[in-house]
Amino acid sequence: MKTTGNTVIIGDSYSTFEGYIPEGYAFYYSTWGRRTEDGKPVTDVNKVEQTWWSRLLKDTGGILLRNDSWSGTTVCHTGYDGADRSEISFVARAKRLIEGGFFTENKVDSLFVFGLTNDNWAGSPTGGIKLARQTEKDLYKVLPALSYLLQILRKAAPETKIYFILNTDLDPHLSEAAKIICEKTGVKCIVLKDIDKACGHPTVKGMEQIAKQVEKNL
Repeated sequence: MKTTGNTVIIGDSYSTFEGYIPEGYAFYYSTWGRRTEDGKPVTDVNKVEQTWWSRLLKDTGGILLRNDSWSGTTVCHTGYDGADRSEISFVARAKRLIEGGFFTENKVDSLFVFGLTNDNWAGSPTGGIKLARQTEKDLYKVLPALSYLLQILRKAAPETKIYFILNTDLDPHLSEAAKIICEKTGVKCIVLKDIDKACGHPTVKGMEQIAKQVEKNL
């Protein structure tokens, strides 16, 4: 059986669930469910067991060490409407984990990075693939920031299996560039296909599809 072992997730809304992410982080999924202003359900995911990662861990005997997922966050420092998100971006959160000694104090077998969805939706500056010497200014652009993120994680956790989960329905240029960056940084890229969604987010069926596709690519 494929196993994920001690598992860490760095993600956005797709990987959140109220009570299973750090306190103060924004979540999308919860037991009470997300609804429109007129009270209609936006998603049918209302149990943590329905999330892609909970399904995956159950099927692979994995243990969740940390789910560092924050709804609405971008990989790079540029968020929606061009806002500076250098305190909560994927890059910022990964750096805090590294600098706080998380990867030296914990044995991490599997690390899943599931992002770029908000970078795509927010229209964050794409930039070009830059695999070395990224500046602070570069981190406000998607592709240099993704390169930097995967590089610092690889350096901090050299014995960990690192996977980048690539969502469907992203800009083709962004998707293709992400695949190249993963290859160059030695990170396994799991390319999702045909995920069922509601309002851009995985349904119960979509979560199951993600879990199965991820497990298949371990």
